Amino acid sequence: MGPLHGIRIIELAGIGPAPFACMLLADMGAEVIRVERHSSENSNPADVMARGRKSIALNLKSPEGVEILLELTEGASILIEGFRPGVMEKMGLGPEQCLQRNPQLIYGRMTGWGQHGQLAKTAGHDINYMAITGALDAIGTQESGPIPPLNLVGDIGGGALYLVMGVLAALYERQSSNRGQVVDAAISDGVISMMSMMQGFTAMGIWNMERENNMLDGGAHFYGSYACKDGKWVAIGAIEFKFFRELMQKLDIDITHMSDADQMDNKQWPQLKAKIAARISGENQQHWQDLFEGTDACLTPILNLQESAGHPHNQDRQAYIERDGIVQSAPAPRFSLTPSVVKHSPVAQGKDTSAIMQGLGYSATKIDDLKKSGALT
Repeated sequence: MGPLHGIRIIELAGIGPAPFACMLLADMGAEVIRVERHSSENSNPADVMARGRKSIALNLKSPEGVEILLELTEGASILIEGFRPGVMEKMGLGPEQCLQRNPQLIYGRMTGWGQHGQLAKTAGHDINYMAITGALDAIGTQESGPIPPLNLVGDIGGGALYLVMGVLAALYERQSSNRGQVVDAAISDGVISMMSMMQGFTAMGIWNMERENNMLDGGAHFYGSYACKDGKWVAIGAIEFKFFRELMQKLDIDITHMSDADQMDNKQWPQLKAKIAARISGENQQHWQDLFEGTDACLTPILNLQESAGHPHNQDRQAYIERDGIVQSAPAPRFSLTPSVVKHSPVAQGKDTSAIMQGLGYSATKIDDLKKSGALT
């Protein structure tokens, strides 16, 4: 049933990191009720991040809609919203109002800039939030300049995952205090936290602010991407000298004269990088995949999304599942006692409105009246 079975979460529907966070929580067994603005007749099975939820359509601009949401919070453990600071308060649904109705509620707030600060109320997206953290500047090449790494570092890593960690930590703390609290999860905060290793490297004097000039940013010959003869690519991550030695032996590049200190000497990196590039470019990706399969040389093929689902390791792990014809990620992480599961594909917006209202004690007649008044949309 999942480790979060029995936990009810109210999700204010939105975009970006909050829906992904709620997907993870739903996969782990939580009952997630998604509050939509409008109902619809059709579901979209391709909207993977909306899987596993119940859906109610409420007009939160109406007093009745606000009251229904407050009633929902009374029986919930967690509420998650992703609006700009002040929007929930303006609707009468801020932390003060919700915690008054349910003092044990964990109130999760997902924003780009946080609930306060110079930029708090301004618009932005993943790339903007990353821009002030040092992360975006470090990713890319000398020729290209900064390159956004999809929205994985900001929305997903610094946003959704920190939000999930925060609300679950607050849920655990509630066992001691018997009180809820507000979790202010800002993408910019999360990414800065994720840059802790590089902050430490900088303080040690082993991180250069110039792109492609460091061990982990593509500057090192033993950590980067290399083009193959067929236009495909392989990734090399042979950081430890014993792995690097095995890599070079299989590439038939002589390094008998080198020590581990020589490997880390960045003055030698360009020459060694050119040697590896020339060797890799002489064969197709499949050749290198076959040659390095099962070794510790840390060379793997770089696959696209479709190829990833067919990789033997991912198949062995059943890392992908299929629901309603849509290939998607399986729940992660994995639990030995209470395994996570995708309960169902995304449902039509508002599909569960009547059932949820009945669960709150509303009669069929009252539900019809609220639909006619526009409180239920």
